Amino acid sequence: MAEREVLVYPDPRLKEICSPAEIGSEATNNLVQDLIDSMYGSGHSVGIAAPQIGVCRRVAIVDVSHNKLGKKHNHGLVVLINPEIVESSGSKSMREGCMSVPDYTGNVERAREIVVQFTDGDGNDQVIRCKGFEAVAIQHELDHLDGLLFLDRVTNPKTDIFKRKG
Repeated sequence: MAEREVLVYPDPRLKEICSPAEIGSEATNNLVQDLIDSMYGSGHSVGIAAPQIGVCRRVAIVDVSHNKLGKKHNHGLVVLINPEIVESSGSKSMREGCMSVPDYTGNVERAREIVVQFTDGDGNDQVIRCKGFEAVAIQHELDHLDGLLFLDRVTNPKTDIFKRKG
């Protein structure tokens, strides 16, 4: 479809809790394609969620396979429609960035391993186990569906948020 403009914090639409997406609808299929086009079009992103392009639906995509941190453990392009984390374990602190918070990064603690259930872009129900960078990326994108940014997860804003160089 089309590469879409990414909303930037403090846009209030980034803080909304998203409604479920209609599986197999033309609107959902178009949204998935717009997310794919927008993520790959950015040249550097490993994920994007529907609210970041102004659509308040529970749809996100993740692909860490092109990033050095995700090369070993990934499922390629993962289209997550109405996703839910059903299991999580461990803990991992990692520096995160976000297209909607372009000037900052921050240290965020997340589960090291997750099991997520969702419907994929072909309308199939899926359950996958993810670990490492892919697990972190999926948790980051799913937060967007609940109106959360990585800034909301930073333990100490004074010591764990960093201005991007550049």
